[in-house]
Amino acid sequence: MKLFPSILSFALAISVSATGVRLSTPAIFARAAAMESPQTPDHGGVIEMKYDGFSRETVVLLKKMSVSCAGMKGNFTESCVSMAVSLHCPGIQLDNVRTVTLELEFASKDWGQRHSLEQRELTIVADTTTFRAGAMRLVNQTVSVPMRETFDVDISFGAYRRIAAAQAIEMQVGQSRFELREKNIAALRDLKNRVRVKV
Repeated sequence: MKLFPSILSFALAISVSATGVRLSTPAIFARAAAMESPQTPDHGGVIEMKYDGFSRETVVLLKKMSVSCAGMKGNFTESCVSMAVSLHCPGIQLDNVRTVTLELEFASKDWGQRHSLEQRELTIVADTTTFRAGAMRLVNQTVSVPMRETFDVDISFGAYRRIAAAQAIEMQVGQSRFELREKNIAALRDLKNRVRVKV
């Protein structure tokens, strides 16, 4: 029972935006904030850092960010896509990332454009390298207008680091293809730089 106060203090959350730290706790997060570049990229994304006491891990999260509607290609017309990415670090540390979760949300006015079980394979092309991430999991689906589908998939930090270093990134889920904007790529790199994993 003596450990209970310490666990409570670790469970407090920190929010880090593109402009800096909103709330600091515990000491490891303060040190991480101090290590940030004084000129954080102005990508428009929001990055949060928090400790999850239930899963006993530190999560560094790029919150849902629009990739844009104009970036859609192929059959997924009149649709929009957004992305979110989370780095999962076991315990209270930023030196080791256990896994990276990529989340994609598709919004469409046409219910017929939803992704069936056979249309959920994610392929990522980063410059000239192709990553096949496998089938994405359905996280949420709404039937209102616009219809929304949210999927996620786990990838290794090594793969994520190589993807974030690319100059051009294109993704495909089923028949839906889209390119990330410069601000999206800058946000991915900023997220990568919030941890201290040695190469």
